[in-house]
Amino acid sequence: MYQFASYFSQEEAERIHEASLEILEKVGMYVRNEKARQIFAKHGCQVDNQTTLVKFPRQVVEKCRESFVPKYKFTAQDPKFDITLPDDRPIVVTGSSAPNIIDPKTGEERRATSTDIANIAHLINELPGFDVFSISTLADDAPDGQFSLSRFYPALKNCKKPVRSNTPNIRDLEMVLELGELIAGSKEAYMERPFINHHYCPVVSPLTFDVESTEAVIYLTEKGLPVYGTVVPNAGMTSPMTMMGTLVVGNAEFLALSTLIQSIRPGAPMIYAVLSTVADMRTGAYAPGAIETGILQMAHTEMARYYNVPSGGYIGLTNAHCNDAQSGYETGMNTTLALMAGADLFNMGGLLGSLMAFDFAKAVIDDEIAMMLKRIRRGMEYSDENLCLDLIAKVGPGGSYMDKIHTVKNIRKTAFLPKVANREMRNRWIDEGRPEAQARALEEAKKILSQENPAHFPEELDAKIRAHFTGLVAGDAIF
Repeated sequence: MYQFASYFSQEEAERIHEASLEILEKVGMYVRNEKARQIFAKHGCQVDNQTTLVKFPRQVVEKCRESFVPKYKFTAQDPKFDITLPDDRPIVVTGSSAPNIIDPKTGEERRATSTDIANIAHLINELPGFDVFSISTLADDAPDGQFSLSRFYPALKNCKKPVRSNTPNIRDLEMVLELGELIAGSKEAYMERPFINHHYCPVVSPLTFDVESTEAVIYLTEKGLPVYGTVVPNAGMTSPMTMMGTLVVGNAEFLALSTLIQSIRPGAPMIYAVLSTVADMRTGAYAPGAIETGILQMAHTEMARYYNVPSGGYIGLTNAHCNDAQSGYETGMNTTLALMAGADLFNMGGLLGSLMAFDFAKAVIDDEIAMMLKRIRRGMEYSDENLCLDLIAKVGPGGSYMDKIHTVKNIRKTAFLPKVANREMRNRWIDEGRPEAQARALEEAKKILSQENPAHFPEELDAKIRAHFTGLVAGDAIF
């Protein structure tokens, strides 16, 4: 049986839960969205519409907790890419919504465009470590009124894996759902397999529901479409400057969001998703790459196990501005911590500079880290067959396993063989021009982007979409 790393005893986890209930019952939360206040009031919460403060009696939260479910499914355009948490863990997702991109040809940072999104979608479709494409950047070239279409269209046009992102308002959300229905062939076909996956941050720490994101969560939950939220307390800024204080604030916020979702549709699938951080108080800098982010993710994951819901979030991010040692150890250490604690979902791929810029080479490096995480998850694969006693007896003392059929059959199963990491002798590395990981990764990205994209929409479907949405960006992967 797979054993998870834990910080807390059962009694301690229960105390954290009780502390969270106390916050919700005695302190409450500001709920800026009127419809959400109405839902909370209907289900027994104490609502002050003048101040927008809502207090949650513990019996209301516990009643909603009874309808939590242990699985969450990401549906893809191509069913072979469907994935379910926690069964298929670790699920690796790209980081999302960066405003900028590191241009793969010039190396300079600039505003991202819809063509960049198309190219990223093509790359992620071909990198085996990634399971979900959360749209990595914004689109600076989006026409007026098509902000979200200019992101979702090139993403869906060039990636058959599950696609995930958010929208700034309900009108944008409705257009994105129209796009999904066109791709599926009808509204009914889309509702049967809703391959656009929605994610929002409706809770603004500390203890506040916003207006627009909360509206989207309500809208999607009412329609039975996939949606989940992330809570993002930041110690020293929006939560107490202790790990436990930040944990309990984030846990209370998760329970409040869960109460909203389960009040609307009992049994709606959810993910306990977080990006809990500790601010660098020397400057006030945001520090998602800090080791404390991994520690907090472990603690939240343990609470998710307490509630028997899937868990994860934005883990494996970096504050580094290039693919240097800092970038590698921040991503590697934090994702490994989260995996060992039992996290299911990892929003980790491709972003530099505290979520500000996407880099193609970083995505390829993160793909290798993702494959290593999946190898860790497989573990030792205990069985009598894998003890290899007959083979060991046959080879005997002083023998060699290099020429055995067993070795040939098992080499790719046993070992992950990286493309970026260099395992050659130093003299050969020097002869090859001393390539660093950045250069090797960028070369691999360019190789993929120079090839034909098998995920591209058929011409007839693309023409239908473009006729429906006039003035739409091209959405083609062009490198």
